[in-house]
Amino acid sequence: YIFNGRWQFSSGTDHCDWIILGAMLGDDKGIPIMPPQMLHMILPRKDYEIVEDSWNVVGLRGTGSKDVIVSDAFVPSYRTMDATKVMDGTAQREAGMTEPLYLMPWSTMFPLGISAATIGIAEGALAAHLDYQRERVGATGTAIKDDPYVMFAIGEAAADINAARQELLANADRIYDMVAAGKEVSFADRAAGRRTQIRAVWRAVAAVDEIFARSGGNAARMDKPLQRYWRDVHVGQLHAIHMPGTTYHASALSSLGIEPPEGPLRALI
Repeated sequence: YIFNGRWQFSSGTDHCDWIILGAMLGDDKGIPIMPPQMLHMILPRKDYEIVEDSWNVVGLRGTGSKDVIVSDAFVPSYRTMDATKVMDGTAQREAGMTEPLYLMPWSTMFPLGISAATIGIAEGALAAHLDYQRERVGATGTAIKDDPYVMFAIGEAAADINAARQELLANADRIYDMVAAGKEVSFADRAAGRRTQIRAVWRAVAAVDEIFARSGGNAARMDKPLQRYWRDVHVGQLHAIHMPGTTYHASALSSLGIEPPEGPLRALI
C-alpha cells in the first residue's frame, strides 16, 4: 500500500518508535472505495512526521497528542490489520488469541483506558481539594472545615467520584464474565456498557466542578494544582467516546426491545 494523510490526537507520539494509524482503502486515484474499507497501518518512525506545536490546548497538555503526517509511505501487507476484524474479534481468533481479554468487545476495551484516566484525574482533583481546604480560611475569616456547605460538597463529590470508579470496574467485570463464560455479548449488552461508562465519566466531572466552584479565587492560580485537574478532566470528557447522545438513545431503544437502525446510533457500540 502507498499511504498518505494527516492525523490528529497521536497521544504520546514523541516517545514512540512505531505508530498505528487508521486508513481508508482507496482506488488508484486515491478516492476512498465504497463501502468504506478500513485498515490499521503500522509504520516505523522514519515513515511519518510529527507536527511540532500542533497540540496547543487548555488541558491534558502532557499527553502530547500531536498531529502526524504520512507522505507516500510504502506499507507492506504484513504491517496492516483489517479494522473490522479487529473490532469484531475475528482477527484475534484468527491469530489464536482466545483468552477472554482478547475477545472483549472493542467498544468496551478502547473507551475503558480513556474513561479510567479521566476518572483518575477526578480522584486526583478531590485529593488536591482536600489538601487545599484542610487549613484554608475563607474571606469571612471562617475556617473552611467549619463551613457545612463546603463539607457537604466534599462529601457528595467523594461519593460520586467513588461511584464512578465502581461503575466503570463493575461494568468491565460484567462483560468480561460474559466473554469468559462463552456467552455472546449482544448489542444491547454493549450499549448498556457504553452508557454506564459514559455516565461514570460525566458524574465524576460534575463532582470536580462542584468542589472547584467552592475552592475560592486563589484555586484558579496557575501554581495551584486543582486548576490543572479541573482543566484536564474537562478535556478528557471531550473525547468522542464520552459523547452521550447517540449511545444513550441506542441503549434506551435496546431497553425497550427496539433494534436501533444502522448508522450513527450504532457507532462506537
